[in-house]
Amino acid sequence: MGNPLETGQIEWRGRVRLVDEVTDVLRERIYAGVYAPGAALRQEQLAADLDISRTPLREALRVLESEGLVRSEPGRGVRVVSVDARTLLAGYEVREVLDGLAARLAARRAEARDLAVLEAHLDDQRAALQEPDIGTYTRANVAFHTAIVDIAGNDFVVAQLSLIPLTAQVFTPARRIAFDRVRTSVAEHEAIVAAIAAGDEDAAESAARAHIRVTIDQLAASVADDPEKDPLR
Repeated sequence: MGNPLETGQIEWRGRVRLVDEVTDVLRERIYAGVYAPGAALRQEQLAADLDISRTPLREALRVLESEGLVRSEPGRGVRVVSVDARTLLAGYEVREVLDGLAARLAARRAEARDLAVLEAHLDDQRAALQEPDIGTYTRANVAFHTAIVDIAGNDFVVAQLSLIPLTAQVFTPARRIAFDRVRTSVAEHEAIVAAIAAGDEDAAESAARAHIRVTIDQLAASVADDPEKDPLR
């Protein structure tokens, strides 16, 4: 039996929240790479695939456009967003502030069960290093950073949550990630968790920002080396 995200074999839970359900499925397909950056999302085909009418589909696509995951263009229809190095750099510049604040707030509020969740995500990352499985690592990485935002418990920070999978998963497919960087990332994640566990807000924010800053510096260097070339391709 195929993956329901890929085959469309989905049992809708109810028509009342159909738009939400369709949005969730399409979002997860984008995150999973089923619909690649720049891919056309043809409404007739999607409606048939998902066994729904065009109305909830159009509404779901509008939600995804508001989240920055798809773009509607005259004459080209709806497409998954694509990105160049400068756009990705801009996203990570916001991530540096977002992740730093989230880690600070998490250090202030984290309880034992929250730390257990973070440790579980670290275990998943370490296991991915042993495989090695870059796809599993990417999912565990997104889950780790998402968990810190959840622990922070600030609605305004949570409102920016979609930026994490957008930058780390959609815009940066697994094939672009070097395992040397993954190994150092796990060590940086461990330092973030240690600071959160210690309740050290300054250290948690500093570690989280430094972690993102490595990516920012790499992207900035790639743009500076060749401004006309997109180093992500």
